[in-house]
Amino acid sequence: MSELEALTMAYPPLIVLAAALLVVVLPRLVGFTLGTLSLVAVMALAVLTPQGEYGGGTFLGFEVQAYVVDDFSVLVALGLGFLGALAVVYAYSSDGSRVMTAFALSYVASALAVIFAGDWLTMVFAWEVMAITSTLLVWHHGGDAVRAGYRYALAHGIGGSLMLLAVVTHYVQTDSFLYGVGADGIATGLPAVLAALGIGVNVAFIGLHTWLPDTYPTPHIAASVFLAATTTKTSALILFRAFPEGHLYLAYMGGLMSIWGAGFALLQHDMRALLSYHIQAQLGYMVAGIGIGSAIGIAGAMGHLFNNVLYKSLLFMAVGVVIYRTGENDLYKLGGLWRVMPLTAIAFALGALSITAVPGFNGFISKGMVLDAANPDYYGGPEYQALYWLLFIGAIGTFLSFIKLGYYVFLHGPSEYEVRDAKTGQNVAMFSIGGACVLLGLPAIGWPVFTDLLPFVDGVTVTHAPGDESGLTPYSAGHLTDAVILIVVSVVGFKLIRKPLSKLDLGDPTTIVNPASFSLGRGTMLAVTETYRAVDAAAVGFVRTCYWVGNNPALAVDRVASKVPGGFGPNQNRRAANGGRPSTLHLRATIGLTVLLITLVLTVVLWLLV
Repeated sequence: MSELEALTMAYPPLIVLAAALLVVVLPRLVGFTLGTLSLVAVMALAVLTPQGEYGGGTFLGFEVQAYVVDDFSVLVALGLGFLGALAVVYAYSSDGSRVMTAFALSYVASALAVIFAGDWLTMVFAWEVMAITSTLLVWHHGGDAVRAGYRYALAHGIGGSLMLLAVVTHYVQTDSFLYGVGADGIATGLPAVLAALGIGVNVAFIGLHTWLPDTYPTPHIAASVFLAATTTKTSALILFRAFPEGHLYLAYMGGLMSIWGAGFALLQHDMRALLSYHIQAQLGYMVAGIGIGSAIGIAGAMGHLFNNVLYKSLLFMAVGVVIYRTGENDLYKLGGLWRVMPLTAIAFALGALSITAVPGFNGFISKGMVLDAANPDYYGGPEYQALYWLLFIGAIGTFLSFIKLGYYVFLHGPSEYEVRDAKTGQNVAMFSIGGACVLLGLPAIGWPVFTDLLPFVDGVTVTHAPGDESGLTPYSAGHLTDAVILIVVSVVGFKLIRKPLSKLDLGDPTTIVNPASFSLGRGTMLAVTETYRAVDAAAVGFVRTCYWVGNNPALAVDRVASKVPGGFGPNQNRRAANGGRPSTLHLRATIGLTVLLITLVLTVVLWLLV
């Protein structure tokens, strides 16, 4: 067997899954080391495996393509592999248990299966496994994470069901589950609507996002790092697979998400809730780029996806260290921690400068590409003029949020906590990711290498169509001017709103989804159980009546005759066959009988209607 064949037979999700199983049984240091190495192996395979389709065959009797290596899967796999390896190191230093880490690695393995899938059937199967493993990762921490995890499971169960229906209806229209066969993306019509809703749950469309800030602040601090990097980013890739040509509605949903997420992040007291809302805000840029559908829009969205895996996880790591050392989640109860935790403060600053798109950091490159895709002065059409301003306002909200978080946690007042700084493993993880954020954004050094990884981009040249090329200029005078305006407006704005902002505690109005979902679920359950009870009572009563009539025919005739107008009335001299004793049968309808009866009734009703 050649080396090339060996590479194509090494399926990355199975490597990580094997490591997850070994973590549970091996000594802690050995197991965590294997977990880290498994994700390093994923990165190596992503780079070395030639692009193409592998692992074709049948699944459940349908043709599938389980392993496809292309520009998109390679980019996301590199991001998850790099982050995942360092997240295991972080978990080891943060006292993460072996079982928790095994759940986390299984979660990453299922996400990799989604990324490398080349057909909708394999994808939706891995999608459901990803939902299950991430729920177990949340539940493992216990306490408040159990109830939050239950709501998380309900949300992703609904989203997964919608996605499954989308895939089934897609197959009905195209007669194939393979990507690109019979349809460019998901089939139009009902499949597209169902897919948008199903994926919309995972990428936190407004109104479908409440699970995100509800869940991510509750589990172990290391679990939050894995969660922040995996489900939403993997799902953004699937959104592109479903809608490769984009859609105007998707683009504007992304713009609104950027403002909604940043706005509610500004109102948060809980540090991880603030970061969770910013996952939604940053997803807004990815959704907008995908919705625009142009080469630079899609490339910018994928680049922002990759960068967000890095700096968002870095921010969760830094905040996690603060929680680990102080035991406090409320940012208003902290302050001055830079004096006792200077390394953590620097790591936080690297993540904050990246997510706010300050020049010299990776977020500046990818966010700028998405803004350029919407800006009519660059690549966008006039229909995206309003979208550009939505995204720019969202960028201001992002800057304000991280000034607030950094100010109240690290700068404001003297520190009331005499605590130690991050552990060695935590520092290794944070500064490795922070270094990547800087390197990938450096002018003329890192960013051309970074953009060369992106689809539709060759070095610094974006190819829109054959013969239609244009270069990327992230450090142009116009881009730098926009960055200065963003920084100045945000700094001055925070100075003006700091005091009134600290007194606000407004809830997200879409959190009514949680009690509404509970009421709907309870009502649905009661409707089902009461229907079953009524059918059960009717079936048992009917059988009892038949049994009694069979044993008491004369008495039954008399009773019927007495109720007929002008009838003969009861015959008092006629003796009942068994004395008229009631039935002694103890009957209860089974669920099978109930379902059968309901099916028969519905069949008759439908037959009469047709």
